[in-house]
Amino acid sequence: MTGEIPLLIVLLILFIAALVRSTFGFGDAIVGMPLLALIVPMKIATPLMGFMGPTLALPLLVREWRHLHPRSAIRLILATLAGIPVGLFYLRDANERVVTAVLAAVIILFSLYSLFRPGLLRLRSDRAALPFGFAAGILGAAYNANGPPVVFYGALRGWKPERFRATLQGYFLPTGAAVAVSQGIAGFWTKPVFWTYVYSLPLVVLAIFIGSKFRRKIPEQKFNRVIYGLLLVVGAGLLIKAIG
Repeated sequence: MTGEIPLLIVLLILFIAALVRSTFGFGDAIVGMPLLALIVPMKIATPLMGFMGPTLALPLLVREWRHLHPRSAIRLILATLAGIPVGLFYLRDANERVVTAVLAAVIILFSLYSLFRPGLLRLRSDRAALPFGFAAGILGAAYNANGPPVVFYGALRGWKPERFRATLQGYFLPTGAAVAVSQGIAGFWTKPVFWTYVYSLPLVVLAIFIGSKFRRKIPEQKFNRVIYGLLLVVGAGLLIKAIG
């Protein structure tokens, strides 16, 4: 990282990303990656967000572990691990623009449907975690997009906000740690990345504290609408990326 101004901007972006994650349980990469990519090279932005994932998941999970749905988290993790080889070996040669556009269209249409016709679709069993986790593994390995299927699953279960956030952290902690370690093995852990991460930690702690305050102000009946609204933003961002 060179220059004080870019460093300050990067730290501000990481703070905002951490605030979104601590409030809703996901969304840090949605906010952080596109903004960081405008300021620093991807070889810095990618491992920075890789560090942020497990760093945020651990304290959030410790704080709300009582609300964790362990069966769903375990099924999601195992299914994701099973889906990773598929993403690596079968989809890496696919047309990324086409796959991204299809994923974006599914997210947008489903989010709009859920916003205007809430409650009609519900998953009653944790067995449904398997196909969602498998899809997350495929998309995560091939296109670094494992979040949307898991968030969809949590929203469709109709969980209370506490269970939604806790179970997502139970999933994102081990999978995020695995991603971060793989990035280190690939040589993405450099001194600029490490020291920027260290400098960001006080802001991350502050974001977690503020996010806990924001979280309490969101009425439970509106929580899923906020989640689907964020997913709609994700879908729009993916569609813009696909169009180029």
